[in-house]
Amino acid sequence: MEIVNALGGIGAAFGLSTSAGLNAYIPLLIFALVARFTDLIQLTEPYDLLTRTWMLILLAVLLLVEMLVDKVPAADTVNDIIQTLIRPTAGAVLFAANANIISDVSPVVALLIGVLLAGGVHSAKSIARPAVTASTAGTGNWLVSIIEDVIAVVMSILSILLPVVMFFVTILLLFFGGRWVLRWRRRRASKAVAGNLSVT
Repeated sequence: MEIVNALGGIGAAFGLSTSAGLNAYIPLLIFALVARFTDLIQLTEPYDLLTRTWMLILLAVLLLVEMLVDKVPAADTVNDIIQTLIRPTAGAVLFAANANIISDVSPVVALLIGVLLAGGVHSAKSIARPAVTASTAGTGNWLVSIIEDVIAVVMSILSILLPVVMFFVTILLLFFGGRWVLRWRRRRASKAVAGNLSVT
């Protein structure tokens, strides 16, 4: 039973932190609401701050702004730059808040893992979004943004309700996402080399 609880804690931490890389405020708000109004999540200090009324309102407002700005071409690129610090921080908070279930994980390690998970997803998103803008003349940005928001909502809910399942799902997503980023970088490098050869 302890192994299942620990794996569940890790799964929730992984899933919530990863979804924060897509949208910082969706998993934070869902996590905070569940902690405030149910017994599924018991937060200790200082993470219980997330359940305060003023914090819930702030997260809701920030989420609304994020969802609107992220669907506008050019503005979404600026937003991604701003979110470079916010999304990894949200991932760190979410991972560390869940780490109290995993007693052997130090807070520093938990924060670092959360930063890496959310930061990695955010980096992949930042790479992909300009390509979508260029290939669709900006018309596809709103659709991609909606898909990202839906994925973040589903991942956040499943991370809380089915954390063990989300552990394996998150590992798969990170694996395939990492492969996609590596392929993209290789293609970009090969195009740069080909361009240099054609010039010379």
